[in-house]
Amino acid sequence: MILFQLFPWLLNKSIICVCFFLQSDYHFEYTDCDVLGSRWRVAVPNKPDTCTGLPDPVKGTQCTFSCSEGEFLDMGSQECQKCSGGTYSLGTGVAFDEWDSMPAGFISHGMNMNIADIYTNCSNSTWIPKGDYIASNIDECTSTLSYAVSLKKAGTVSFEYFYPDNTIFFEFYVQNDQCESTDSEGRWMSTSEKDWTPHNLKLNRGNNVLYWRTTSFALVGSAVKPVLLRNIAISGVAYTSECFHCKPGTYSAKPGSAHCTPCPADSYSNKGATVCQQCEVDKYAEAGSGSCKQRPACTTSDYFYTHTPCDSKGQTQLMYKWIEPKICSEIVEGAVDNSTGGAVKLPASGQMETCPPCNPGFSVTNTSGCEPCPHGSYSNGTVCAECPVGTEPVVGFEYKWWNKMPDNMRSSVYSREYSDSVRSTGWEVAGEYIYTTQGDLDSDYMMLSLTVPGYRLPHSVAKDDERSELSRISFVFETQCTADCTLYFMAGYSERTNDMVEHWSGTTRKQSYSYLVKSNSTVSFTWGFQRTQAYTFHHRNGDFAKMYTVQITNVVGGVASQCRHCALGSGSASECVPCPPGHYMVNGTGVCKSCPPNTFIRADQTVGEAACIHCGPNTHSNKAHSACVSDCRLDLQSTGGGEVLQYDFTPLANITSFQSSPRFTSKGLRYFHQFRVGLCGEEGREVAVCVDNVTESRKEVRGYACQSTVVPSEVRGQSVVSSQPFTIGDTLIGVTSDTSLDSIASLESSFITKSNLPDVIFYYRSSETTQACKKGRTTTIRLRCDPTVTGKDQITLPGKCSEGTCDGCSFHFLWRSPYACPLCTESHYREIVSACIQGIQRTTYVWQQPLQCTGGVSLPAQTVSACVTLDFWLKVGVSTGTVAAVLLISISCYFWKRTRKLEYKYSKLMMTAGDKECELPAADSCAIMEGEDAEDDLIYLTKKSFFTKIKSFSRERSSDGFDSVPLKSSSGLEMEMS
Repeated sequence: MILFQLFPWLLNKSIICVCFFLQSDYHFEYTDCDVLGSRWRVAVPNKPDTCTGLPDPVKGTQCTFSCSEGEFLDMGSQECQKCSGGTYSLGTGVAFDEWDSMPAGFISHGMNMNIADIYTNCSNSTWIPKGDYIASNIDECTSTLSYAVSLKKAGTVSFEYFYPDNTIFFEFYVQNDQCESTDSEGRWMSTSEKDWTPHNLKLNRGNNVLYWRTTSFALVGSAVKPVLLRNIAISGVAYTSECFHCKPGTYSAKPGSAHCTPCPADSYSNKGATVCQQCEVDKYAEAGSGSCKQRPACTTSDYFYTHTPCDSKGQTQLMYKWIEPKICSEIVEGAVDNSTGGAVKLPASGQMETCPPCNPGFSVTNTSGCEPCPHGSYSNGTVCAECPVGTEPVVGFEYKWWNKMPDNMRSSVYSREYSDSVRSTGWEVAGEYIYTTQGDLDSDYMMLSLTVPGYRLPHSVAKDDERSELSRISFVFETQCTADCTLYFMAGYSERTNDMVEHWSGTTRKQSYSYLVKSNSTVSFTWGFQRTQAYTFHHRNGDFAKMYTVQITNVVGGVASQCRHCALGSGSASECVPCPPGHYMVNGTGVCKSCPPNTFIRADQTVGEAACIHCGPNTHSNKAHSACVSDCRLDLQSTGGGEVLQYDFTPLANITSFQSSPRFTSKGLRYFHQFRVGLCGEEGREVAVCVDNVTESRKEVRGYACQSTVVPSEVRGQSVVSSQPFTIGDTLIGVTSDTSLDSIASLESSFITKSNLPDVIFYYRSSETTQACKKGRTTTIRLRCDPTVTGKDQITLPGKCSEGTCDGCSFHFLWRSPYACPLCTESHYREIVSACIQGIQRTTYVWQQPLQCTGGVSLPAQTVSACVTLDFWLKVGVSTGTVAAVLLISISCYFWKRTRKLEYKYSKLMMTAGDKECELPAADSCAIMEGEDAEDDLIYLTKKSFFTKIKSFSRERSSDGFDSVPLKSSSGLEMEMS
């Protein structure tokens, strides 16, 4: 008002506005550099749409100007100044180590990447600041955290991440001015089971947009663990215009600091501190704490017991120790213990006990310690003895006595919230077992790791492609839990790249578990025990895990508890000569004997006749006699005991992939179960392979059949996203039409057929066991003849088990294909003969319908043959009939005439007979009387032809009443008389 009283004319100038700016109302920025490398410093109001009146632009520093670590650029003087105490600066970079809220420049948003019609609201699926770190989402939405930065020169970005759960897909990539992303192979982060993992990436000069993206994919009921980020630092910027305050729990005592130092244990600091404050006596603080906490009363869970090394008398001393760092108090008032009525005291140490024996393969030293037996010898835990001639040591490690931690095992504690804890012992030895100690938090992981250098099969065991077992690790354990504790077992190349193999939740009785090692790259094993996944300071005193024995076979550099006989051969006494393929060693002699035909040798037993296992139906042993295979051809008896059906499944032998029907998680994320099958084949065949391309481990499994989980490509931007692979069949049991084989039953009720042809069933078994499938997994593939199928890979799953299995252990598939039909034979076609047309007759061959065969014999080609028509045969028939009629009439006439002659001669004879009965008739004269016929008298004298007789009958009598009869003289000449 004073201003307007002094200058009243301003009231009439409504278009003029004069503002007075305080220095806190605006800030300075540089304009973009021009072609000459120069720029201007301009003032920018902190609130938009304000009036003019800001300081005038001034000439800025050169674009190549930058500040050093621990300095910032004072824009007022355009000079670098040192950061004050309690602050820090990276100089040419920015850092983000406080996540109480989302820092300026960071943007997080969630979106639904699923292409299904199910709508999912992902607006709340964002990264959430958690104080020391920022956590990703844990649902099926895709959550992206981004930050844009402009670099004046090439720089780097570094950060630490914790990625414990491979059911979340986690990627980091950078886009430049042209929206080009980093290499797709390096953008996927590897899992980190135990510790924060650092990651660094070079950045180019110019604009860069950093992206951290996650998508959860929880297929199991266990809780999903989010991805955590912290300590993001970016270098390459020209300067920083301010220094960052040290976060609580850290401090910087001197000006010009490039970083802040964490406070030691039992001390704390506030934000921007230059020194740490000590906690009071009854309070404590972990390293890097921003406050102190009240010490709880000591309990029995705050100490543990262990054994000292054995002395020369074979005695060990029982020692009790507080868990470090010791945070409990022994003098807290009001604390109640069941036995003492107050806080517990540390029990007295010094009790002497007899040392347990050494583990197999080790011997007792002069100081009652244990040392491994040399190569070529063995022991039961007392003294070493050389293997006899003709034998070889069975090397490995067997730990069943726990007086000290083995040299190749290591115990540690991992805390997700406080990875800098000085706690380093998670498991302690206790004579007959090793057990978990109490951690700082119930969410801590008690880690136990075993590392081996590699594996080598014994000389007496052959190695071939069919035998995939290199080693076997077995352990006996138990857990006791009051809540949701979990024991994890992991295997891999190293402690940092281990993949989870199996886990057990809740209280589990004492039991054994075995895992097959199939590759020399698996040399690290880790057990992790977590009392609860929730973040809590409450201690569950009674929760523990115990390990009684750990045994691993065929280890390079291992020790031996026994020796086995080698095959007798020409090798030196110190080397074993393996038995030939198909032979086993006679127990106790080392002599090789041949196994029966069509058998294979067990991988874990080569001694004794029991090592020979008979192959299943329609299979035969391979050359190394290590497994049974099928050549994809077999003969089966048809239904009803008829003909033998011959099959050739060679067209189906190639690797075939198929998927289950789409499935959806609770949030609508779509996924499939993908199966790969290599049906049959001889040695050197292509095997089915399922891989994990989510994590850096690139785990893969091989066998006849395997399964993996596939997520649509739009989730991760690549063609195939495969995870969680496992084999469902690595051994062929047999091929038959029977619905059960070797305790494996085919799911016949889901694949009902009306065909008279039997289904051919392939039976497989997987040697990998799980907690749910203690006997391993099995698979049956039912081949059904179906000529209507156009392709060869129409494989269906049981209707009531849409994932191919109802229990997770037994898998069943139906494969309909024309190549599943038997080979065609002559009985599968018939011939059709056409009518004779113009002297030509055609024979055509057609298949019997419905056709239920394939391959085999081919359909014969059409044949053509000459023939005679019906008109010709009709004419021949008429002519033949006429001739036959004439001949018949002639013969009839002949016999009629002859009959009359015989009657006449008889009458004549009777008339000429004498009166006396005994008298003979008189001799006939040589004359031929009237009415007589000389033919009958001459019938035995000569023989006439048929036509001559006819001619004689047809001859007429002479005029004198006599016939002309031929006679024969004594010389045999015929004479004719008239």
